[in-house]
Amino acid sequence: MNIFERYLSVWVFLCIVAGIALGQFLPDVFQAVGRMEVARVNLPVGLLIWVMIVPMLVKVDFGALHEVRRHVRGIGVTLFVNWLVKPFTMAFLGWLFIRHLFAPLLPADQLDSYIAGLILLAAAPCTAMVFVWSRLSNGDPLFTLSQVALNDSIMVVAFAPLVAFLLGISSITVPWATLIISVVLYIVIPVILAQLWRKALLGKGQAAFDAAMVKIGPWSTTALLATLVLLFAFQGEAILKQPLVIALLAVPILIQVFFNSALAYWLNRIVGEKHNIACPSALIGASNFFELAVAAAISLFGFNSGAALATVVGVLIEVPVMLLVVRVVNASKGWYERSPA
Repeated sequence: MNIFERYLSVWVFLCIVAGIALGQFLPDVFQAVGRMEVARVNLPVGLLIWVMIVPMLVKVDFGALHEVRRHVRGIGVTLFVNWLVKPFTMAFLGWLFIRHLFAPLLPADQLDSYIAGLILLAAAPCTAMVFVWSRLSNGDPLFTLSQVALNDSIMVVAFAPLVAFLLGISSITVPWATLIISVVLYIVIPVILAQLWRKALLGKGQAAFDAAMVKIGPWSTTALLATLVLLFAFQGEAILKQPLVIALLAVPILIQVFFNSALAYWLNRIVGEKHNIACPSALIGASNFFELAVAAAISLFGFNSGAALATVVGVLIEVPVMLLVVRVVNASKGWYERSPA
């Protein structure tokens, strides 16, 4: 992991402080930035999101999809947890904690928005960071690549309907037009641009491709941190009044991470997959494509929404929690490789 990845939570925390401070001292500047939008899409944030997402998607080789047949059981577990368990458990946890257990401690007018942000976070499986987690757990690189490529392919067509369905059952109004625009802007177009860029780079040789990946690697994190400064500049007033909100939003996210990673890890053991397959399968089920979630939350509900704040909390806890999961799967290799019988 490079220094940005290793200390991402530290940078996120510093961006929270910087964003809140700038929002208090330069409110007119950030209000002007907030007004720079077309069809509810903020142009500065849209540009930052593209800088975030496209370099990550350049790493994805959709030609690796044929590798899924080598580990059908592991892929099956990944798809089951990512698409049939994870979003629905998060919707339930949001309903349980946000609408009921924590409701007296949260702003009443933001409850639906917080739940929407949690759903957006869970409906977007991890793309780029899973390569880091897989490498740290000695995961099979071809399996990792194939499951990422398959997840991204599914996300193009399934993200919008799944989010709309879950928002609907949570009694949250679905702005369909904005949701479709978000999918096109933050999934379809970046995938196309990234694959064209990938093809052009590989045309110059593998060495040129690798050098470009090293060069553009920090772009994603830098753009993410700049986006967070903007977000917290707008969210600062609410956070200063109720700092407990971030801690409360972290609870369902943490439960989801541990539950889904444990479920995927255990299911891979039950079906007889190798440890180096179970690790990336469990880790992709636990982590999120938070860049997409942040972008969609801003487009759908706005800078000042609870949804945007909920997705940012996911960013805040991602790295330390996932490093803990990596440590657990590495330490439990002996147990995993013993016969389940």
